[in-house]
Amino acid sequence: MRLKQISGLLVMGSVLGLSACSSVVTEGSSAAAGVAGTALAGKVTNNAAVATGIGLGVQAAARAGVQYEQRKVHGEEQDAIAKAAGSLAVGAVGNWQIKHSLPIEDNERGRVTVSRVIASQGMSCKEIVFSVDGLVDKTSNPTSEFYVATICQAGPAWKWASAEPATERWGALQ
Repeated sequence: MRLKQISGLLVMGSVLGLSACSSVVTEGSSAAAGVAGTALAGKVTNNAAVATGIGLGVQAAARAGVQYEQRKVHGEEQDAIAKAAGSLAVGAVGNWQIKHSLPIEDNERGRVTVSRVIASQGMSCKEIVFSVDGLVDKTSNPTSEFYVATICQAGPAWKWASAEPATERWGALQ
């Protein structure tokens, strides 16, 4: 009976994972993993301290897994913006769009422009201003939010190079 309850919680956590609400995904999967870990620990030991340790360990592992996936999703979005901005001249405006392979974040789109070029001794970077204009799947009037970032050329590709401007947008999970 207890195994069925644990399975139900894990299924519920998986369904919540498809809701595209990262805070629900993070907390829901963490809580489900904590419950499952504690139930598993109860089968292994009668020592409350050991059972608590196992439950917390499973919960921490689940949270780390969700955060890893969020970093990958944010990286995909940053790469899409950098790719759109890479070929632009100063003042030119391009469009970017991302449809995530894992639906834990919203699919988004926006515009990007290059505000200045930073180049010296084999280093080629651009300061960009980009907007997030709403969801890709929505056609209503978007509300734009604007951010500033730096991208640099890494071989043939342009990659995200700034950390601090992304903090407000993506939190600590850049």
